[in-house]
Amino acid sequence: MSLLEYQYFPVTRPNKGAGGRTGAWRIVKPVVDYNKCIGCKACFMFCPESTIVPSNGKVRVDYEYCKGCGVCANVCPVKAISMVNEQ
Repeated sequence: MSLLEYQYFPVTRPNKGAGGRTGAWRIVKPVVDYNKCIGCKACFMFCPESTIVPSNGKVRVDYEYCKGCGVCANVCPVKAISMVNEQ
């Protein structure tokens, strides 16, 4: 293995119906600006809950399980993800 090859880590996903649903306590949620998103998937790689899902070259957020931690917004190199207040 050369030093330029990536090391892939297993990604876990919360199972539908299992514990881990966010419920009504989330205060802020990430919103992706698809005009800014470059499809690098850094948010997907760093999401601790695996709620960022690659979709059609971009990403989408599974709000049912997203905790609103903001890691995705912090790692986005083009600031395409904004944290907005829950309604």
